[in-house]
Amino acid sequence: MATESKGKIGVLIEEHFDATEFRRFNEYFPEQGYEVEYISHLWGNKELHFGSNPENDQIEFHVTVTTEVNDIDPADYKGIICIGAYAMDRLRYQVNVKKGQKNQAPAVAFLRKAMATDNVKLGTICHSLWLFCADPDLLKDRKVTCAHNIICDVENAGADVVYDNDVTADLVVDGNLITGKHPGVVEEFMAEFVKEIEKASSRNQEVVQTI
Repeated sequence: MATESKGKIGVLIEEHFDATEFRRFNEYFPEQGYEVEYISHLWGNKELHFGSNPENDQIEFHVTVTTEVNDIDPADYKGIICIGAYAMDRLRYQVNVKKGQKNQAPAVAFLRKAMATDNVKLGTICHSLWLFCADPDLLKDRKVTCAHNIICDVENAGADVVYDNDVTADLVVDGNLITGKHPGVVEEFMAEFVKEIEKASSRNQEVVQTI
């Protein structure tokens, strides 16, 4: 018997996404009752096809995306995750730029809306804070963790990277933002992400019941 969905988790994705995260997102979140919807900027196409980072010259996973980031409302999702590897660097590309203007890439504009939307949790893992770095207002004074490769980018964007002795922390939760260090902590990241979603849902139900 089919069970009712608890809601959607949107995953921003592009070419060169992390294979481990992709595989586990597709397994774990549906097991917890959440639909996974992949989102990208489609550049006027009805769909685009992306591949994971190659391992030993082999691309293990492919995904077809039909959801255009310009056309969706963050409030329709329980959470939004930026997948790791190099995909988020590609999503911050903007065709035209003006000195002093904030990044206008569709995925960056969407993040600004998502960050300002009540009860929507945002998650990043490994390199995916790169998308947030495109607009320092998204990261200013936020406590986060990330891959060691991008510490400088993240700190220059105004974030407070949390360390555990001589490495970055595995997992950090700061309000609506949940960050994971790298794919090696994907299990802990997913569990915490769902926990934060369900905490927010419980609070909303309590508010409704008291009204």
